[in-house]
Amino acid sequence: MGLLDRFEKGVERAVSSVFARTFKSKVQPVEIASALRRELDDRAAVLGRGRTLVPNAFTVTLSGEDHDRLAEWEDALSDELAAAVMEHADKQRYAFVGPVTVVLDRDEDLEVGLFDVGSQTVKGAVAPATSRTSTAGRPVIEVDGRAYVLTGPVTTVGRGSDADIVLDDTGVSRRHAELRVEPGAGRTVLSVLDLGSTNGTYVSAAGDPDGSEQQVGHQALEVGDTVHVGRTRIVVRDAG
Repeated sequence: MGLLDRFEKGVERAVSSVFARTFKSKVQPVEIASALRRELDDRAAVLGRGRTLVPNAFTVTLSGEDHDRLAEWEDALSDELAAAVMEHADKQRYAFVGPVTVVLDRDEDLEVGLFDVGSQTVKGAVAPATSRTSTAGRPVIEVDGRAYVLTGPVTTVGRGSDADIVLDDTGVSRRHAELRVEPGAGRTVLSVLDLGSTNGTYVSAAGDPDGSEQQVGHQALEVGDTVHVGRTRIVVRDAG
């Protein structure tokens, strides 16, 4: 970011602060979304050609009054703000190293209409995949239309809140299966391991003309293979 860009952003923040103090305007979600996008741009770190890393864990600190007003919709608002972050990252070709989270916090010393945004880079077992970003050899899967990069050696899939990828599917066990990334002979090997699930784990091979499902305990996966857990389909888009 150039000197003039930083100056303009500084003036914008100063004007917003003065406006909030003078007119006691309440914080609006659209303002928070804009601030999160600016935070991504300000903290973007170029790691190499085609790969720019950005923070994935955000804390939005609000005044007590603004926090109380938004707390009723906190879960839904956090999800919407995280979606806005991922959409901006996709457009800018940014990459994450973990899941995107947005937490609302409160500070009684802040005046109504003012808020702060803090961010961190927190590595996880899975991260949102941006369509234009190099995955650096990491496997990519698609679950219900959403793409993920497997950033760790083991990714847990299940209905429980402690799973790395949480599925809203009553046919899925709390800890249903693991997606494992292991070094092989000259390439990464992606596989699925059933964790003793109630309804089992099934795989449809990409090269099978009948598209038949086979129940598996531990199965290596290739690009185009589909893992079926409950009513959920997990498609391998890039095996790494």
